[in-house]
Amino acid sequence: MSNIRIGQLCITGNYRQNNEDNLYIDPDNRFFIVADGMGGQSAGEKASQLAVELVPKKLIEMVDFLSDSSDRVHKSINEAVCHANGEIMALGRIDPDMHNMGTTIVLIVSVADQFYIGNVGDSRCYLLRDGKLTLLTKDHSLTQALVEAGTISADEARSHRYKNVLYRYLGSKEGAEGAYTVESTPQPGDRFLLCSDGVTDGLEDSELQKVLGADSEPQELADSIVLAAQKGGSKDNITCVVLQID
Repeated sequence: MSNIRIGQLCITGNYRQNNEDNLYIDPDNRFFIVADGMGGQSAGEKASQLAVELVPKKLIEMVDFLSDSSDRVHKSINEAVCHANGEIMALGRIDPDMHNMGTTIVLIVSVADQFYIGNVGDSRCYLLRDGKLTLLTKDHSLTQALVEAGTISADEARSHRYKNVLYRYLGSKEGAEGAYTVESTPQPGDRFLLCSDGVTDGLEDSELQKVLGADSEPQELADSIVLAAQKGGSKDNITCVVLQID
């Protein structure tokens, strides 16, 4: 695998009391995760924390990062996500303070020179290749469902009143359906971005493409993206991980 350089930043932002986002970067660069929690008091924080603790354990248990087949990796991502979903739901049932807690998740798993991308909810993964920004994940939001049904346009979806309403996340029975997964073969010069919706709340894709395309180190890029989203009026916690493929 070519070398991966990483930038990361996770902030509470201007509007929230506490930070319900979490991220996890595997020390051996085998996988990278962003989770955006939801729920009253500290429930969202707990849910996203569980996601970034439970999913890595399962991945390490199940995946041979040197040689697993494509089918096996997709299956392992789904099993890891479903396991975390079950644990989050169970805790939500036992602990009244954690009732109705949930979290999104987006992750990249690196196996045998291939990237496997999975998500549940509306945290996203983008690829910037040759100056062009491509969204690799699919939002599990009501507005995205309306766009796919042809009821509203993508432009209308940006300011729609249901844009933050999710129909699938970890901590919901729909979460047991697993992740949306795709794969991508990383090439030198590629930049991959994992982010919570705090980034996309403050930045249009065209602006994001510009900031991510700057001639900077990955950490500077992560800092710039979060700052631009904050200045752009993001009303959420803001988290991003930038992977530069050398």
